[in-house]
Amino acid sequence: MSGLIVPPGEGRQLNTEMQEITFKATAADGSAISVFEVMVPPGFDVGAHTHQHSQEFFYVLEGTLELLAFEPVERTGDRWQHWESAEGERVVRAGPGSCMFVPPGCPHAFRNATDEPARMLFQSYPSPDHEHYFEEIYDIFSAGRSMNPEAVQELRDRYDINQITPLRFEPPAHSHAQDR
Repeated sequence: MSGLIVPPGEGRQLNTEMQEITFKATAADGSAISVFEVMVPPGFDVGAHTHQHSQEFFYVLEGTLELLAFEPVERTGDRWQHWESAEGERVVRAGPGSCMFVPPGCPHAFRNATDEPARMLFQSYPSPDHEHYFEEIYDIFSAGRSMNPEAVQELRDRYDINQITPLRFEPPAHSHAQDR
């Protein structure tokens, strides 16, 4: 019996303007969990969502992400950044070494609100659902800057993703005055 060693920079990659995903350990490798390295670009917001059957773990490797992992008192508006739980939990601004565990049914989200990319290690159980989801959403994102919201929603419905607030990609504005 052998294990799996994946050197830095190695693994199957899916790269778009919106996200870079490197598969590290998958169902094809015999893993019960899916493990990915994810580069989150500035302005990317996965949107608050839940899963009824899967659990997830996120570990920030580089950069800063806003993280949410609680049921808010009220699921308000189309943004999750100001939600608060009955116990007073709020969104956390998380740097390298921070982690987030998400049990089934727990609302969660992450967003890169900075001007720099962030990198995280992401695990999902059971595999291979998130593997297939990432492969299919890659096809949608690869089609160009504008995404088809209906196609994304259909995909999320199939993969146990109950979207609460929308997925967004709003890169920071680039000043052309600096280019002159």
